[in-house]
Amino acid sequence: MMNLAEDLARLDAEGRSIRIGLIGAGEMGTDIVTQVSLMPGLRIATLASPRVEQALKAFDIAGICRDRATICDSKVQVESAVRDGKTAVCPSAELAYSCEQVDVVIDATGRPNAGAEVAMGAMAHGKHMVMMNVETDVTVGPYLRRQAERAGVVYTLGAGDEPSATMELINFVRSLGYPVIAAGKGKNNAFNVEATPDQYRAEAERRNMNPRMLVEFVDGSKTMIEMTAIANATGLVPDKPGMHGPDAPLDSLHKVLCPRADGGILSRKGVVDFTVAKGVAPGVFVVAEMSHKRLRERMSDLQLGPGPYYTFFRPHHLTSLEVPLSAAATVLYGAAHMRPLEVPVAECAALAKKDLAVGEKLDAIGEYGYRGWAMTRADAKRLNALPLGLAQGAVTTVPIGRGEYLTYDNCRVDDSQKIVQLRRLQDHLLDDVNGA
Repeated sequence: MMNLAEDLARLDAEGRSIRIGLIGAGEMGTDIVTQVSLMPGLRIATLASPRVEQALKAFDIAGICRDRATICDSKVQVESAVRDGKTAVCPSAELAYSCEQVDVVIDATGRPNAGAEVAMGAMAHGKHMVMMNVETDVTVGPYLRRQAERAGVVYTLGAGDEPSATMELINFVRSLGYPVIAAGKGKNNAFNVEATPDQYRAEAERRNMNPRMLVEFVDGSKTMIEMTAIANATGLVPDKPGMHGPDAPLDSLHKVLCPRADGGILSRKGVVDFTVAKGVAPGVFVVAEMSHKRLRERMSDLQLGPGPYYTFFRPHHLTSLEVPLSAAATVLYGAAHMRPLEVPVAECAALAKKDLAVGEKLDAIGEYGYRGWAMTRADAKRLNALPLGLAQGAVTTVPIGRGEYLTYDNCRVDDSQKIVQLRRLQDHLLDDVNGA
């Protein structure tokens, strides 16, 4: 059986390490620099940020002497710094992921198009790819998985985020043979679909966050993105557009997120959803069915209730702090913590946050123009819905009312973006699979 702690310790004892190319030195990137500094058998070989001083500040926060970093402007400088055991701080992602000595790349940019560019570039250079950028994954994940397989590398979402933490529970339950009725997370802040960065700037500053990133959580976009990622990795689907999002405490999840015939709110089994009740976040859950009488007797003995539905719960997820585990698993075992199915079952679409006039250029997720909304892929195709990850940079072609869907009919996407190009390729491939 694989033992990551032992294998990393063995690498360290042998004077070797897994060399990470980290793209992004914001909140998440700084966390990773700090976390990796505590782990045996891992090191940050390259760190890319257009703001070099921000990358160096990550070393200060982590308590690492700046002498351990070297600012590099060329491939020769990067290779030399890494050979000398230092971290090459690069102004461009390409310099970081093209380094011959890098084993695995982590994208921590948080921007959909940047994630697509990094993933394609890294895998073209034969690097395993750890994607923290769930926004990219829900847009072009199946295509990136396909490209990874062609390149002979691993593509995975990073451990520690809610999707990967939920995936661990789903795999546990499914390996025991129990059908998954519902899977998801607790939403960890008040739901305000009209949230904008101006309203949350002070709170973001107190929490050392980018206001846009905070709003992406508050307006529900992040929850919709994360549940779409789980759906596309498992085959579970949103029960309805936007999901239910009940106020269901932990001890009643299995009573609420179960079929209507059994007193719940679901029209089907096998869904993704979330709860806004306090006490569930930052945890994730799976509601599973145990129909066999003998197993239910044992669960009752274990004081877990009479069944047939049971809630399995993980009370925490450590976000960026767990991501290095995925980097290690790709290199040591060729394993992915979580990756999309070849054919997605869900889409994260976009709803207008405000009235949009003709000719408006759309801003980023978590800003002023739109928010995410999860639905089945079939519903999205019927609506001709614009994927959330393609909205930034798109231009409206007709007036769009607040709360209306952004679609390919009322928006013109930015064809220069890599993520738009990859999505078109993915759609063509899926049309071929479906015989369209």
